Amino acid sequence: MIEIRYGSQVCGELTSAASREWLVPDGLGGYAMGTVGGLRTRRYHGLLVVPGETPASRKVGLVSLDPAVLLPSGARVRLGAHEWVSGDVDPRGFELLERFDLTDGLPRWRWRIGDVVIERELAMLPGRSCVAVVHRLVSGGPVELELAAACTWRDAHGERRGDGPPLRMDPVDGGAVIEEAYRLSGPGWSPQGHWWRGVYHREEAARGLHPEEDLWYAGQFRDTLHRPGDTLSVLAWATDLEQEPPPGPQVVASARQRNRQVVAAARPADAVEATLALAADAFVVRTATGPDVVAGYPWFGAWSRDTMISYEGLFLRTGRADLGRELLRSYAATLSEGMLANTADTGRVEYNTVDGTLWFLHAVSRHVTVTGDTDLGDDLLPALRAVIDAHVAGTRYGIAVDPTDGLLACGAPGAALTWMDARVYGVPVTPRHGKPVEVNALWVNGVAGVAELAELAGQDAGGLHRLHERAVEAFRKRFPTPAGWLHDVVDAPAPAYPLGGATHHDDDLLRPNQLLAWSLPFAPMEPDAEALGHLGAGLLTPLGPRSLSPDCPGFLGRHRGGPAERDTAYHQGTVWPWLIGPYADAVRRAGLPVDDLFTGLEAHLSEYGLGSVSETADGTAPHTATGCPFQAWSVAELLRVRR
Repeated sequence: MIEIRYGSQVCGELTSAASREWLVPDGLGGYAMGTVGGLRTRRYHGLLVVPGETPASRKVGLVSLDPAVLLPSGARVRLGAHEWVSGDVDPRGFELLERFDLTDGLPRWRWRIGDVVIERELAMLPGRSCVAVVHRLVSGGPVELELAAACTWRDAHGERRGDGPPLRMDPVDGGAVIEEAYRLSGPGWSPQGHWWRGVYHREEAARGLHPEEDLWYAGQFRDTLHRPGDTLSVLAWATDLEQEPPPGPQVVASARQRNRQVVAAARPADAVEATLALAADAFVVRTATGPDVVAGYPWFGAWSRDTMISYEGLFLRTGRADLGRELLRSYAATLSEGMLANTADTGRVEYNTVDGTLWFLHAVSRHVTVTGDTDLGDDLLPALRAVIDAHVAGTRYGIAVDPTDGLLACGAPGAALTWMDARVYGVPVTPRHGKPVEVNALWVNGVAGVAELAELAGQDAGGLHRLHERAVEAFRKRFPTPAGWLHDVVDAPAPAYPLGGATHHDDDLLRPNQLLAWSLPFAPMEPDAEALGHLGAGLLTPLGPRSLSPDCPGFLGRHRGGPAERDTAYHQGTVWPWLIGPYADAVRRAGLPVDDLFTGLEAHLSEYGLGSVSETADGTAPHTATGCPFQAWSVAELLRVRR
């Protein structure tokens, strides 16, 4: 894997150290997450973040373990880091960091206090909500080490304040059970029990969200490290509180070994691919209903569109075809009226995308093509045919094949059905009603894929072929623009008229959605170097294509500010790294070189979410990363398309 290592020049400078984040997942949707410098900059940061019934319904438990070293001289040196509403950062343990590295996906810190060097390693127990934090004396000593446990128990999207009841602490051997939800265990436990008030999260403030919370100081662990090699380990775990996990060093060693096995199973061609293979592992989780995909950390759960776009990269490029088969079957069971369930993150299952189902058709087709697993294709074929039939007949939100041209139309008042689905105060920013270009590229691709599966099963696919041919003919006639690229939407309601009015227009804004018309296996358009030249000039950045060209009206180059400002810019110029996949595919199909396309994203692996790829970035230079630091489809598409 690529080397991710920082010395004191990065670790000791707060802005640099606090803008680089690490993630250690538990395989269930929970995680440990923080920054290189140890400063918690998000409400989502913590050492034990526990998944609920769905991966998105997480709760923050153990927030931090703040080390303090008691030297033989009597001096007490604090190594933690907190920012307070006063503006103070205290303590400032990052100033004593001599190194941080991410090795085999696990973070490791080294503090130096003169000749005393303390190392911390952290790992989670795969398949269990359990974190082990191991401290080791590397040189010097003897020293006493204290670890102050700051705790909470709250929804990951909120905060807890000290004006409410104190956290319940029940004593147990070697520690305490907090709120009957999770357990702390380690040597020399001394309970305390009072609030640390006014903790400040700078990233939440930057996102226009409430940045303050209070933390419960539950107590401290303490032990003497006599000689180099001595360790002090603390465990924290939820569920099965009576079942103590293995010792901390064993948890770390097991996690390291497992991560190496994950990388080996992917058979990476180089260090970057090895890094991406391990990054992909973070998003593949086990839930009560089977395997699933977390769309992004730290705030997303499962979204079917993201899952299906990510499918080939996360499952087929990493040696997980068997698990992928199970996931596809599970998702097929959610089909209703020809539509795939989108998400349960909102608290209920929703069917509100026009493209998620079409990406599902693509994922199944790719699974069978790549693996030769025709049994899965045969089993799912009735459901896939039913999807096609439902789209021809018409389903929710005005999603239906237009009988006049065979293209797929969609739209309903207040709905945002494509992947450009941001809303501000309930109003879609880019509603894209009519016949969106990528939706129809996916429709053409999906019908052809189902036809191929039908033929492999020995069934008559004549009707599917006719449907496909008609849609391709209409696509090639309707979507090209005089400017040399493709319309983003055709038959869109004119702005001055209500949805369903008689007057329509064709939207020729330069957006990346048209890439799918050249990139998909059964793409409706032949490769076009001239059109791709227009797209590259207007959209391409070091981190992938923009969602709108800067030359277009409505372009917003910064994805910053409060929720309304960020959502307004989300698809109006913001960079989306996942689009590097269709862009590179289209360029390859046009016979053009792609080797230099990935340089910026490869460098990005050590810039923001360490070892991973961010959700988004600013549309204007220097294209600072935004959104989730760890995003499934960003990782999956880069992993898929590099090979």
